[in-house]
Amino acid sequence: MKERKRRDQVEPQSTWNLADLYAGDEAWEAEMTSIVESLPSMGRFQGKLHEGGSRLLECLEAQEALHIRLLRAATYARLQLSGDGTNPAYQANSTRVGDVAAQAEAALSFIRSELLELADGWLERYIGEEPKLEPFRKSLTELLETKPRRLQAETEAALASLGEVMGAPYTIYQRSKLSDMSFSSVEDGEGVTRPVSFALYETDYELSPDTVLRRNAYQSFTGTLESYQNTFAAVYAAEVKKQTVISRLRGYESVTHMLLQPQQVTIPMYHNILDMIRTELAPHMRRLARLKQRVLGLDHIRFCDLKAPLDPEFSPSVTFEEAGRTILDALRVLGPEYTELMEQALTGRWIDYADNIGKSTGAFCSSPYSTHSYILITWAGNMRSAFTLAHELGHAGHLMLAARNQRYTNFRPSTYFIEAPSTMNELLLARHLMEQSDDPRLKRWVILQLLNTYYHNFVTHLLEGDMQSRVYEAAEADKALTAKKLRELKGSVLSEFWGDVVDIDAGAELTWMRQPHYYLGLYPYTYAAGLTASTAVAGLIREEGQPAVDRWLDVLKAGGTMRPLELMKLAGVDLSEPQPIRSAVAYVGSLIDELEQLF
Repeated sequence: MKERKRRDQVEPQSTWNLADLYAGDEAWEAEMTSIVESLPSMGRFQGKLHEGGSRLLECLEAQEALHIRLLRAATYARLQLSGDGTNPAYQANSTRVGDVAAQAEAALSFIRSELLELADGWLERYIGEEPKLEPFRKSLTELLETKPRRLQAETEAALASLGEVMGAPYTIYQRSKLSDMSFSSVEDGEGVTRPVSFALYETDYELSPDTVLRRNAYQSFTGTLESYQNTFAAVYAAEVKKQTVISRLRGYESVTHMLLQPQQVTIPMYHNILDMIRTELAPHMRRLARLKQRVLGLDHIRFCDLKAPLDPEFSPSVTFEEAGRTILDALRVLGPEYTELMEQALTGRWIDYADNIGKSTGAFCSSPYSTHSYILITWAGNMRSAFTLAHELGHAGHLMLAARNQRYTNFRPSTYFIEAPSTMNELLLARHLMEQSDDPRLKRWVILQLLNTYYHNFVTHLLEGDMQSRVYEAAEADKALTAKKLRELKGSVLSEFWGDVVDIDAGAELTWMRQPHYYLGLYPYTYAAGLTASTAVAGLIREEGQPAVDRWLDVLKAGGTMRPLELMKLAGVDLSEPQPIRSAVAYVGSLIDELEQLF
């Protein structure tokens, strides 16, 4: 049986180079101490923001500089812990960052409170006095929009000081998932014993053509989840309770209204994505499930079979280096500046792709403003990993272009838009692969990769969003979120979407335990919003060529200077209308049509 390596046993070249953030732990420690020591200096602005534009500019610039330093320090600790969640020193560093962040938020909370207490019209007057405040206009306008929801200054300061406590559910979830969980080894179809872990199951076994291995690994995986269900339910219930209480304190109509406000998304926009895709996509995905059942020769298709490959013999092993070269070729259409960023990411140890004990599952891109992005992925040696890598490189390219062109306060856009640049890269990769050959089998294989992308965003994450909507509805009705209740809700989500086509295995209703997204506000549904936008823009690039590329690059460089609908309209897509959403769903249906013919 192949043993998983410890972090200190993996090849350094396959891990990220955190020295680009700090020379080492001593330098990080010194910076953390310096940040804490600098917090009292912000007090020089307290009670003085009424003095005019120049005073406010000085305060906002000092706050921005502090946020940049704190983000860099927090990124270092987070990446250490993501690389090895079993390391006690990294756990301690992560806890310390949370504590310092809470101190910083408490020290800065007076800024919001004082600005919201100023008389009407102050913003235009201040910008007239001090034109250098113009870059802060958008963030200040958004702050004023929260005025009806603000609490007394003392209460806001108290809530800010509890930042680490507020983040405890997510921390506990990640710590338990990465450090405490262990899984029974299983046998594959040839009788070989295989180790099981979160990462191995999600990046390898769940996608295995070996039905015996796939189903045995599922049993091992869900068996461990079941033993933790009550603890995880309590943790998730605490997260939901926190959001529910805060939304009531601030007088929001619902938790959903509260969580959508910072995304600059309306309730109709939210439901357009969530409800329309879920309803209209289900018949197409059921067709895909039936096709999979027929091609794989299964008596029944089970939930644990949904990611099984339809043509595994045409899925050659792909090294990280090979995938990188293919991705670069696919993304050259976006021009030299973008391609150069991609080359730096692939060769400069911005990417951690090793598999080791304690490593965080899934994939993410972390982009501190003051340096380059960092990407986490566990390389599985297949093209699904290549698409995931292209996805995370999309985040890196987007946020680094934004940081080059915008100051910190404006570089990060709404999460409603954030998944558009990442999924765009996946679509460009698929298009590139299609153009390499006239081989029908290759075309079929690329369609399968594309469908994996749509499955991930339009099914996995969208159904997470559906689950969230039901969870918040239950919480607002004061129903207890026990493990039993959460299983019931997730079971309903799955059975309603898949109907009688897919057998929902015992344990499938535990998938709410798998993703950290439930602790990140209303994030899951934004994957579908982003992919809807990128589907439309990819079509425009195909039709128009360079003009559409230029608009897209302008959008990436705009960062957070516009609201999400404005950004998408700049790219040529209007997501306030149902047509782009229906077109994206219809495109998925057309891919399944082609697949049925090709098989």
